[in-house]
Amino acid sequence: MTNFVEELRWRGMLHDIMPNTEEKLNEGMCAGYIGFDPTADSLHVGHLTQIMTLIHFQRAGHKPFALVGGATGMVGDPSGKSAERNLQTEEMVDHNLKGMKEQLSKFLKFEDGGNGAVMVNNADWFKNFNFLDFIRDVGKHITVNYMMAKDSVKKRLEGDTGMSFTEFTYQLVQGYDFYYLWKHYNCVLQMGGSDQWGNIVTGTELIRRKDGGTAYALTTQLIKKSDGTKFGKTESGAVWLDPEKTSPYKFYQFWLNSSDSDVKTWIRIFTLKNKEEIEQLEQEHDKAPHLRILQKALAEDITVRTHSKEALDAAVKTSEFLFGNGDLEFLKTLDSKSVLEMFEGVPQFRIAKTELGDGIDAASLLAEKTSIFPSKGEVKKTVQGGGLSINKVKVAEASTSYNLSNLISDEFIVVQKGKRNYFLIIAE
Repeated sequence: MTNFVEELRWRGMLHDIMPNTEEKLNEGMCAGYIGFDPTADSLHVGHLTQIMTLIHFQRAGHKPFALVGGATGMVGDPSGKSAERNLQTEEMVDHNLKGMKEQLSKFLKFEDGGNGAVMVNNADWFKNFNFLDFIRDVGKHITVNYMMAKDSVKKRLEGDTGMSFTEFTYQLVQGYDFYYLWKHYNCVLQMGGSDQWGNIVTGTELIRRKDGGTAYALTTQLIKKSDGTKFGKTESGAVWLDPEKTSPYKFYQFWLNSSDSDVKTWIRIFTLKNKEEIEQLEQEHDKAPHLRILQKALAEDITVRTHSKEALDAAVKTSEFLFGNGDLEFLKTLDSKSVLEMFEGVPQFRIAKTELGDGIDAASLLAEKTSIFPSKGEVKKTVQGGGLSINKVKVAEASTSYNLSNLISDEFIVVQKGKRNYFLIIAE
C-alpha cells in the first residue's frame, strides 16, 4: 500500500477531500469509483485526469470501479453546465458504452479478485427501479432545501434557462449510484472532478441518512490552459482517445505543442513518472527550453499508454518527415488514409493522372496545373534560391520533368516550399 492522497497531492491533482478520507485509505485496501458519462463512443483527453486518478488508486493498492452511466447518460448532468444536455436513446448509450469499455481496459487492470478493476453500469440497477419506488426509498431522505443549496443548482436557477425537473433530480440519481455501490460492493469512496463535489457529497449524505453508513469523497482539479483556452480542444475539435477520431499523430502533436507553463503541470498529471524523474527532466528542460524535453517526454508517455509504442513511432516519424529530415521511405509505408490525415490542413490540389502520363515540368505542374505558385517565374526564382523540394528531393531545374513514376503510393506528390510550407498533389 502507498499513500494515494499524497500521490495526488504532490502531482497537483487534489482539490477537495472529505475529513478522514486519507486516514481511511491508509488503513488498507478500499474500493472507490469514478463515473463516466457515455455521451460519445470514445473518451477524450478531458477524461484523462479521472482515468489517471483511477490508475493511481489501483497502483496504491486500492480497488477501482469505473461506473459507466448507462442510465444517467439518458438524463444529463447540470454540474458546471449552463444549458441542458440533449438526452440520448438507449441504443446510442449502449453503442457508446462498448467503445468506452475497450478504452478503459488499456489503462486499468481488469481482473478477478484482489484490487482488479471492475466496470459497472448503473442501468443494471436503475432499469427495474420504478419512479414511485425511487421517490419513496430515495427521495424522502434528501430535502429540497439541501438540493437547492448546491452551487450547480443555484447557478442554473438564477440563469435565464432555468432547470428541468429531470436535471434537478440528477444529484439524487448519482447519490443513489454511490449508495448502491457502497451497499453491494463496499465502495466507500467516490472521486471526480471538482465540479462534481455537490453530487458526490449528496451520495455520502444519502448513505448516512438511509443506512447510517459512512462514505468518503475526493475531487481533483479541473484542468485549464494557461492561455485561457479550453483544455482538450483544438481548432478541429476535441482530442479523442479513439485513433479513428483523432489520429495518433495528431494526439502526439497535441501534447508536443504544450506551452512551457502548461507542460510542467501536465507532466505530473498525465504521466506515471515519479517526482525525481520529473524534477530531473525539468532541470534539463530549463537549460535548453528550445529542445522541448518536457513536451517530448509527456507526448511520448501518454501516446504509448493511449495507443501503442508502434503508434508513437509512426507519430514521431510523421513529425520528423514534416518538420525535420524524415525520409520518403516512411511515407511509402503509409496507406492513403494515413497520408491524408498526416497532411490534413495542408493545401491540397487534385490533378488527373493523365496529366502526368508523358511527364510535365515542375514549373507547369506548380504554376499551371496547380496554383501552388502564382507563376512559372516564381517557381524558377524559388528553384534558383534552393527553396523547392518535390518528394523530399531538392529541385535543381524548373524544367525537371515529373511523371507517374514519381507518385508516392501511386497517388501523391509532396511539394515543399522552404522548410515549413507543404502542399499535397493528389493524382486521380
